[in-house]
Amino acid sequence: MITAQQLRLGAAIRFEGQPYKVISVDYHPGQGRMGGVAHARLQNLATGTFWEHSFRSEMRLDEISLERQVLEFLYTDADHCYFMDPLTYDQTAVELRIVGERASFLDAGMKLAVEFVEGRPVSVLFPDVLEVQIANTAPPTHQQADSAFKSARLPNGVEVMVPQFVKTGDTIRLDLQNMRYMDRAKAEAKGRV
Repeated sequence: MITAQQLRLGAAIRFEGQPYKVISVDYHPGQGRMGGVAHARLQNLATGTFWEHSFRSEMRLDEISLERQVLEFLYTDADHCYFMDPLTYDQTAVELRIVGERASFLDAGMKLAVEFVEGRPVSVLFPDVLEVQIANTAPPTHQQADSAFKSARLPNGVEVMVPQFVKTGDTIRLDLQNMRYMDRAKAEAKGRV
């Protein structure tokens, strides 16, 4: 049991019989006779829906153990994404709705953290920044201002806006949260003497 004022980002709780993960929380201390309040944005781990709620600071909540395992992505079918534990070779099926829109960025062999509640996968954690290759874009132009952007298509079909100097085949760093170009990926020096 924890009190509402002990809620932290990423914690898992059970409230009114439903499991939730804390997406964000702000604590506002009370004044005088008014007690403090914790304003939390929660994600229902059973349905995937989001909910905002205010808890009195002294309210007791059931904390749920949230386990995290780094698994290797294998493949996707119509309803599930399949991951493998690289040590035991055990496979885990995660529902596509849990992975969400980011499922299109999964590549075979990619290692990601998968969160489990009571042995059931509840979320897949992607990195904040992902290196992706440009599959198709207009040829680079150098006459326009540096601040001008153009559309580019990734191998998974997602379209992003990139600067004019980016060309087909370039690898860029993409802010996955905002789907924004950050910069070009640094070329690796592998195989060079």
